[in-house]
Order: sequence, then structure tokens, then C-alpha cells
Amino acid sequence: MDISSARDVLVQEARELLASMETALLEMETEGQSSERVNAIFRAAHTIKGSAGLFGLDLIVGFTHVMESVLDRVRSNTLALDASLAAVLLRCGDYLGKLVDAIEAGNDNSDPDPDEQKALMAVLRACLAEAAAPEVQQNSVVLPQSTLEPDGDDAEVTNDNWHLSLRFGPDVLRNGMDPLSFIQYLGGLGEIVYLHTVTEGIPPAEQMDAEICYLGFEIDLRADVDKKKLDDVFEFVREDSCIRILPPHARMTEYIALIDSLPESCHLLGEILVAGGTLTESELSQVLSLQARVSEATGQAPRLGELLIQEHMVQAPVVAAALVKQRQGEEKRSAESRIIKVEAAKLDQLINLVGELVIACAGARILADRSRQVVLSESLGEVSQLVGQIRDRSLDLRMIPIGEVFQRFPRVVRDVSLELGKKIDLVITGAETELDKSMVEKLGDPLTHIVRNAIDHGIESVEAREAAGKSPVGKVHLHAYHESGCIVIEISDDGKGLDADKIRSKAIERGMIAPETVLSESEIFNLIFAAGFSTAEQVTNLSGRGVGMDVVKRAIDQLRGDIELESRPGQGTTLRIRLPLTLAIINGFQVGVGKAVFVVPLDMVDECVEFSAEAGHDYTNLRGQVLPFIRLRALFDVPGTPEGRENIVVVKYAGRRFGIVVDALLGEAQTVIKPLSKLFSQVKGISGSSILGTGDVALIIDVPVLMQQAQIPTSSTKMIVSA
Repeated sequence: MDISSARDVLVQEARELLASMETALLEMETEGQSSERVNAIFRAAHTIKGSAGLFGLDLIVGFTHVMESVLDRVRSNTLALDASLAAVLLRCGDYLGKLVDAIEAGNDNSDPDPDEQKALMAVLRACLAEAAAPEVQQNSVVLPQSTLEPDGDDAEVTNDNWHLSLRFGPDVLRNGMDPLSFIQYLGGLGEIVYLHTVTEGIPPAEQMDAEICYLGFEIDLRADVDKKKLDDVFEFVREDSCIRILPPHARMTEYIALIDSLPESCHLLGEILVAGGTLTESELSQVLSLQARVSEATGQAPRLGELLIQEHMVQAPVVAAALVKQRQGEEKRSAESRIIKVEAAKLDQLINLVGELVIACAGARILADRSRQVVLSESLGEVSQLVGQIRDRSLDLRMIPIGEVFQRFPRVVRDVSLELGKKIDLVITGAETELDKSMVEKLGDPLTHIVRNAIDHGIESVEAREAAGKSPVGKVHLHAYHESGCIVIEISDDGKGLDADKIRSKAIERGMIAPETVLSESEIFNLIFAAGFSTAEQVTNLSGRGVGMDVVKRAIDQLRGDIELESRPGQGTTLRIRLPLTLAIINGFQVGVGKAVFVVPLDMVDECVEFSAEAGHDYTNLRGQVLPFIRLRALFDVPGTPEGRENIVVVKYAGRRFGIVVDALLGEAQTVIKPLSKLFSQVKGISGSSILGTGDVALIIDVPVLMQQAQIPTSSTKMIVSA
């Protein structure tokens, strides 16, 4: 992998980690703090810092280091992660996002917002100062009165204190080390609540050597430190001594939680215990050496976990938790081995080639049919089936859950509701619904506009809601689902709904319509999508500038989608966006009008029937139901008259049906969608084109637009806005 590709991976990974950090912070605001979420945030910041360090990105490294220190205080319960600190950490995530954007743009160590950086660093350092531990007093050892009996070498922790079992080596004194100095140092780290001197190793007086240490100590220490800090105290006597450090029961629970939150990249038992702070590197080396000696002597290596418990290095529950984490890591690595990351550009190239393959296959089938060679036609039929499977699998590669867009909205709702002083409950359903990646990437901004407008304009203030007998907490619901070959995204609120009179008055005031113009309620609602239209009385950071819903409409138009709006006064508003599942290849139903060929999306075709209608009418009786229809020949001014009996293709869209009158039914075909040139961008009723196997061009019918032209009856509170 070259340096450019590695940087791309860094940018992508950093954004994913920032998203997970934001999600954890937002969850803590609503559901409360948990060690799992705190560890997830700490891990994200730590990983970003480590990755940035590999590329010499000093701005990110320096900032995340301070951020990491604050999070470490939170993990150790010396600093509370309250709402104000959560808000600061969210701002930190936003600032890191700006730094990542700068890296992507090639500005590695350019600070995009130095003022924000200074402000955040000041707040973070203030948090560190607040959480700073009181100055450690260097005390001499004071032994309190105690009724505890000596526990001997097999002492176990029976309280919430550290237990240290010290057996100094015979050469400690010769090497200039004083065992009492270590005990004094421990007294400076905390409070020694119990000390027992082990004298069993003292020989008879005539055998004693003044330069040899014969004493051992059993110590209970109350101190807010980690195991590594205690282990470091004995760094210079470790090789010649036997040092055992057991954590308190409360710390054991913390170790288990920390092990549970470790990344699955740790896959060795010893590595997991060291990463979790339960075991030090030196202790791991000692027990591995012991394991090797036992294996050499007996021919069978004992299990590492059993040795750790046997040697009183780690408690059994902690070893059990580490073994569970080890199995989880193995399962995840097994799953990851089945996943390959591919650049989006390569997928685009694959889809384009598959499209050309579909066209070539269609051409070959036409030639085979003309040759009237049965064997050749059958072989090409099998090839066509395989091409169809390749097409489906290739398109599946581009499909991603729309939840990748939805995950940004908890933060949007939080920030906007805080700014407006409103209480909002966001409900997200259907996040697993899949859509083409290229469309998902373009949906973020328009959906953000809609959600912000729903909170700003739709949801009332707490006082207004209570006065109206509503819950003080407003509700915004994001919902996605599949329907008739489309994906439907609904954004609804339980606010005050649209005010048709206010919209009409504002439109007259702005000169958009004449005062005498008669409009239906749906036509009035349609005005909110006009450029520059706004009903806000004051300009704020959120509204009143006339920018928003017209941008939404243009964005949805570009994705060949449409918007349906429902609103009821006092009950709320629902915006329903319908989009095609993909912009690349679809199953189509070909129809003929004169010499022209048109394609109707197959997922929208309900049935086909022979045409029979009274002259002069634009509807027909279909099994006792009125079916409005539109004639493609008249719509597109196709010359000539039908040579035989016409047919009606009955299509269904958004729960409604209408008919398309055509000359001939040509059958199903895989359709590669080609965009129209700008010259045809204003042609209504056509959403794209496709190349047939004969080399001719077929136009793809825009069903929503034709439905509108067929004058499908709608309620007074519904409309369809389309290209």
C-alpha cells in the first residue's frame, strides 16, 4: 500500500471512530454513563492519536493526547462525565473532524480553526486541573492497630485493598537496596492498613549473614493506583525477588469490565491481561518462563490461565473474562477474514462493465433469435441468466444501510433542540434498509434540512405543547422501507402542522402568486418548495433566510425521486421521499409506440390488459374500478396511428394505480440506465435512456410524473412534487 492509500485509510478510519465516539456520548446523555461507553470513547481517541502519530500529524496527536488524559480521569472516576463535559467532548469530536477534513484536502498540519482549538484546550486543561489528585505526602510507615491475623504465603484479598506479598531476594542488601525504603514508598502512594512481617526464613543466629535479607512482608494497601504503578516500585529488585500483587475486589470488577471493552485485536491471553492492567509485562515474562520450565520437565505445558491462578498473580474471575474476550476476538477475526474493503471507484467501473455486458448480451440474443438456431438460443438464454445474476450481485456490492445517514441525526436533533430550548425525542426505524451508496452519500444534506425544519417550524415550544394538551416532549420519526422497487424515507413530526393561510399570505406578500389566485391546499403546500420561500418572522441560525426546502427538492430531483407531503393542523407533518433503489441497472418492461420503444420499471408494473375505453374519455372501467390513463402516443407526439389493438400497462406507485396506453407489449429486459443530456433535462415524463440490443435508444418512463399528468385523485392534504 502506498502512502496515499494509507492516508485514505487513516481518514476513513478516523471518521468512523469519531462517529462511534459521538454515538457513545449521545447515548450517555440519554441513558447514563457506563464504563463500556467511556472505554469506547477513550479507545476511539487513543486509536486516532496512534494512527496520526504514524504520519507525523502533530496537531491531532497533541489535541487527542489532552483529550485522552481527560477521558482517563473519567475512567478512573476522578472526573465526572456530566452534560457539560459531554458537550465539550462533542465539540472536540467536531474539531477533530475538521482536522481530518484538512488532511484529506492535503493540509496536514494546518489548523482550520485555531480559535476553537485554543478554547477547547483551555476547557480540557481546566478539567484536568479540577481532577488532579491531592499532592502525595511522603510519610514514614505508620502501622495502625489491627486485629488481623497473619495470612502466610497463601494470603488472599478479603477486602477492597491491594495485597502485596513481598519476598526479597538474598542479595537485596548487597545491591544497596533497603526493603524498608520500598515499604516507605508504598506508604506515600496510599495508606498501609495492614503489614505482617514474615520471619519463617530467618536461620539460627550462628548461620545468619548480616548482608542477606531473610524477611518477607504481607501488606494491605489502600491506594488509588493501577497495578503497573505498584509493579514499577520494585523494578530494581524484581529479578532477585518474588513479588506478588493482587488487586482489591472492587478493582477486580473494574479489570473485568476493562477486559470486556478491549478491542478484539488482542488475541493472546497474556496480551489481553496486560492490556487490561491485570498483569504486568514483567509478571507475564515470569509466568511464561515458569510455563517453559514445567513443560521441559514434564513434557506437557500447563495452561497459562491455570498457572496465573496457581501463582496468585490473577484471580480466577479475571482469567475467565479474558478467556471470553479471547474467544470473541477469534470469532471476529474469522468474520473479518470474509470481508474485503474495495475502493468505490473500482465498484463504479465494475458496474459500468456489467452494464455494457448486459447490452452486449441483449444484442447477442437478438442475433441468435434471428438465426433460428435452437441450440444457440438456449445457450444464450443460460448466459443471460448468468449475466442477470452477475448484475444483481454487482449491484448488491453498492448497497449500504441508510443507517449510515441516519446516525448523524441524534447529534443534529440534540444541538438544534438545545439551541431552541425544545425537548425532542428522535425515533429511528428501518436503518437497516439498503440503498445505493452513491444515493446515500447525497441524502445527508437534504434530510438534515428537513429534520432541522421539523424541529424549528413544526415542533412547538414546551409551553405551547402543554397548552395544547400535548406531551412537552416533541417527537421526530425517521423511517425507511422498501416499496414497489423504491425506497421510501419518511420524516414525520407531531407538531402544529402546516398553516395553509400563512403560507398563502407569505406567497402573496412576496409576489409569488396574485391575491385572486385560487389554489387548493395541496398547491399551497407546494409553495414551500419554491426558491427563497420562508414563513419565519425572524432570521436565526436555523431559519428565515429562504434557503432549505427548495434545496431539498432539487437534491431529490437529481436522484430521480419525488416528495409527498402530508399535514394536519395540530397533529404534525410527514414528508415522504421516494427514490429508486439504484441509478445503474433495473429490470424493465419494454413497450412499443409506433417505431419507438419505451421502458417502464418492472417493479411498478401491476398488470397488462387490452385497451377498451369510450372515445373522448381519459379513464376506463377495470373490473368495476375507474382507471385513469395517459396515451404515450399523444404525450410524446409519436406520428401515425396504431396498427392493431392497443394495450394498457397498469402501473402502481405510492399506493395508487393508473394506466399507460401503448401499441405493443415487448416483454421484460434488463435495462442499463443512461442519463439524459442537459438538452433533454426539462422533458417531463422521461427519467433516462437505455441502449437496446439492436443499438437503438429506448426512453425510460418517469412513472411519478405521468401519474401526475394522468390526474390521479388525491386528498386535499397530499401532493406529489417531481421533476
